[in-house]
Amino acid sequence: MINTGALFEVSGTSEEITPPDETVDEPLDTVVDWFRNQNNLQERFGRGLRQALDEVLDGARTGRYDVKKLDKNEKTYLGTKVEIVVRAEFELPHGDRMDYKIAGNDVDAKWSIHGTWSIPREAMGHICLLMSADDKKETFDVGLVRIRPEILNNGQNQDGKKTLNALGRGEVKWLFRGAPLPRNLLLSLDRTTLDKIFTSKSGQERARELMRQVRGVLIDRNAAVTVATQLDGMRRCRGAREKLSLEGIAILGHLKDGPRIARALELPVPPKGMLLSVRLVRVPDSTTDRPTVVIDDRRFAISDSDKPTDPLPPIQYV
Repeated sequence: MINTGALFEVSGTSEEITPPDETVDEPLDTVVDWFRNQNNLQERFGRGLRQALDEVLDGARTGRYDVKKLDKNEKTYLGTKVEIVVRAEFELPHGDRMDYKIAGNDVDAKWSIHGTWSIPREAMGHICLLMSADDKKETFDVGLVRIRPEILNNGQNQDGKKTLNALGRGEVKWLFRGAPLPRNLLLSLDRTTLDKIFTSKSGQERARELMRQVRGVLIDRNAAVTVATQLDGMRRCRGAREKLSLEGIAILGHLKDGPRIARALELPVPPKGMLLSVRLVRVPDSTTDRPTVVIDDRRFAISDSDKPTDPLPPIQYV
């Protein structure tokens, strides 16, 4: 129970903050409402967290796609990157003492890979925006809470930071729990497939193997640049078309024949900036048991085999 007469001292300043009654926290509710009134809130948070993760992984230079490969300093910086990306996404000004000013209230940004946020002394009495993402499960959480002594565990780390206790976790006003995080394609692949893709020392050959091994799903730019370990990773993937067409594989984009073939085969239609690989096999015109598409007066269907099929006729990609 909050003693409404109690005062919290903010570290490094003589300013004192009077916490609201535990059942009525108008500033917290105002910040929650501000977020809930934003357009496409879930999409924007998901996109922002995906961007922050990818930028710190820096796949084009490092070939990394798993946050477990980050060192301690990089994991710490990831929190800063999340703060920066979210500020830019929602055009948030800096707070007087905390990271953001939202609807007239100071709000501190708190990031955690594992959902165990570390709360510093200076956040006492303030509103915290809690953010976490599980790249493997492809989910993220976002919530808001007012920090009070009784919602924190007694133990603290060497920096004097504490974590939320059961009461604290119960007080979080969640905007999202387990919301879908945009997929980290490479992290979703099995070890055997990844080994086949990353075996070659050549960026072009790795890009070609990506398109050979990962078929029927959208391939985004970040996966392409990470595999190629080059900023022109998408160009490397498109450059695999000629050779892979000899194995019966088409690499579809957003132009010309790409969307038509994808729709006819009931596959995802690649938007601009994404590609989709599919192995095709010639079938009779009378085929009705599965989706087919006509290319150069010949009818094709999807082949799930990893073995090459006959070379494809010309496809208009651009």
